Amino acid sequence: MSTSMKTIVLATVLSAGTAAAVGMNLVAERSGAAVNDPISINPVAQQTEQPKVEVVFVLDTTSSMSGLIDAAKNNIWSIASSMASADPEPDMRMGLVAFRDRGDDYITRVMDLSQDLDSMYVSLSNFRAQGGGDGPESVNAALHAAVNDVSWSQDESTYKVIFLVGDAPPHMDYADEPQYPEILRQAKAKGIVVNCIQAGNQTNTRKVWQQIASLNQGEFFQVEQSGNAVAVTTPFDDKIAKLSRELDETKLFYGSEEKRQRLEAKEKASRELFASVPAAVQAKRAEYNTKAAGADNLFADSELVEDVASGKVELDALPEKALPKPLVGLDKSEQKKLVEKTAEKRKQIQEEIAALGKQRQAYIADQLKEEEVAKSLDGKIYEAIRSQASSKGLRYESGPSF
Repeated sequence: MSTSMKTIVLATVLSAGTAAAVGMNLVAERSGAAVNDPISINPVAQQTEQPKVEVVFVLDTTSSMSGLIDAAKNNIWSIASSMASADPEPDMRMGLVAFRDRGDDYITRVMDLSQDLDSMYVSLSNFRAQGGGDGPESVNAALHAAVNDVSWSQDESTYKVIFLVGDAPPHMDYADEPQYPEILRQAKAKGIVVNCIQAGNQTNTRKVWQQIASLNQGEFFQVEQSGNAVAVTTPFDDKIAKLSRELDETKLFYGSEEKRQRLEAKEKASRELFASVPAAVQAKRAEYNTKAAGADNLFADSELVEDVASGKVELDALPEKALPKPLVGLDKSEQKKLVEKTAEKRKQIQEEIAALGKQRQAYIADQLKEEEVAKSLDGKIYEAIRSQASSKGLRYESGPSF
């Protein structure tokens, strides 16, 4: 990562179904301690001055929100790419809070901020729209969780934002929980902007969503119940998806056996999922992973080729037990050659994906009308962030990705 990069933290608050959080921390169910690896890391190589952007989407996933949830599943990568397209090109983390209402399977579920969008996508793919249907939902509980249960940065230069997405107003009759006026004061004290996206056209929801947005310098906008998501397939999707799978195969995880097993298990789950999704979704993920922000998602925190290249770790200093399996048993010169060969192959694949990605975006731009982009969920989120993040020195000029 270059020192000019910024960190985008996307915390997505969803009122969702079953959350299978592969490799991600469920804040409400957090367990285990960090694994200490006996590996010497170069502290100088890790020092970066990176202002941050932290984004939280608060999405109601009760039964009436099924269309928008599906849109989120199909478009999370393109939304992430749009957010990562700022100048300077930012880094990214994402989190998730899911909410329904009392009497449903759960009220809220919180996934803490992470650069691991693959695990976020795995979790999101397991959400099912269920419950609700009786009017107000636990919006206040979800907002409170988003503001107070997510690991927001303390850096005042950070652009911190929540997107509340839903179609029903909050319960104001639950006397034993904080209500949104107080929660918005807490958000303001932490420097968090709250934007509101109304799905559908319920008048009661519109009034509350507009008030919530106005209390914290946020924006309000409305989308159709389906989310107005842009879904375009291109002639480039299959090729990009194939290259993406080849790029995944270049990863060489190192560290303690426990850490390598954890990363490899996450990788296996991700590959199985992505093998079953449309090529267009795989292409969106691949385009995101070619960005600076995507590198943190793609390579996690213990990928040998990246860490050797950045100077974070010295190959010669790694003990045998910390090496990736393909390097075990090789002498030092053979290890170096394998790492260099892998780096060369990876660079070639990334360049191919980037070139095809530009062609893909150009093709989509030719297919879409300007008003379609403006009305889409992707477009409205992009415009809100473009306007608000400029105060933190982030410039968005390329338009939304799809």
